[in-house]
Amino acid sequence: MRNHGSRSARAALTAIALLGALCVSSGSADAQRKERLGKEVVDAVCASCHASGKDKAPRIGDAKAWAGRASQGLTALTDHAIKGIRKMPAHGGSAGVSDIEIERAIVHMVNQSGGNWVEPLGGATPAVVRTSEMIVRNQCAKCHEAGKQGAPKIGDRKAWIPRLQKGLDNLVGSAIHGHGPMPARGGLPDLSDQEIRGAIIHMVNYGLPATPPPARSAPDDPHHKVVSGTDVYLGLIPAEAIRAAQAKAAKTGKTAAAVAEIPSGKGYYHLNISLADNKSQVPVTDARVEVRVSDGMTQETKALALVAANNAVSYGNYFRFSSGNAYNITADIRRPGVPGAFEAKFQFKAP
Repeated sequence: MRNHGSRSARAALTAIALLGALCVSSGSADAQRKERLGKEVVDAVCASCHASGKDKAPRIGDAKAWAGRASQGLTALTDHAIKGIRKMPAHGGSAGVSDIEIERAIVHMVNQSGGNWVEPLGGATPAVVRTSEMIVRNQCAKCHEAGKQGAPKIGDRKAWIPRLQKGLDNLVGSAIHGHGPMPARGGLPDLSDQEIRGAIIHMVNYGLPATPPPARSAPDDPHHKVVSGTDVYLGLIPAEAIRAAQAKAAKTGKTAAAVAEIPSGKGYYHLNISLADNKSQVPVTDARVEVRVSDGMTQETKALALVAANNAVSYGNYFRFSSGNAYNITADIRRPGVPGAFEAKFQFKAP
């Protein structure tokens, strides 16, 4: 995660701090000892409770008990252990255990319980805020930049979309627990779930052109709304047009954009919702979108799935519209970072 320059600077600062501690407490054997590995700390301290699950401590080897805790990330777990939580006293009841030793012990117990974390070698992990771009550049790119061992390349939406079809949460879960040759949390145990989510979104969105703002000459575009800091765009494509495009692509040996199975019958449209952050104009691909369609007499509600079309990621599903009827279309949107759900309303008259 960190570059060599920052590591060197941090190592130098750590050495200076350690030298100062030795000068102040040169008579302390504990200050001069070598930091122990995770297994050593677990055997000497943690196992007294975690080996048997005493006082409801997660038992070493119990993957289910550790999974929820591991999802919090190493930084949070270390903070709990240092300060103490529930019946576990601060520093596991052993004041001589250093912060880095606690980190190593946690990693060892997680790995003995189904995890695949990398035991830290340097100082304890700081609770710093890292941007998605920083995480991708310094860690994820090691495999995803060149597509190493089948990893989807950064910005390759043809490779990413099939992985997103089951939902972003499933993909984040795979990254948290590890999948195939990729270790849990990409080999960085201190990555939080939210940081992993942001890194995935960054890799999917990388290279996407910014969604242009609505034309100044058409401020009342009926297919565009701005709600809760989000640009919401409505698109409707007749199912017949999509079927024809796929048939043409099949004849030429090309692959048409996949927008789920096309329903049979007349009057079906693929309803598409595209989202972008109003301030940055970066496409939003981690929302949950549900659409209600009503003509006043009937109502149909469906969740929209992620789709790839026209070199962009958006949300879509099929709805049936009777010719000549006027419809109210309401998109219920939940976007991470935006409190609660918000609505975008549109109208459509089927030709």
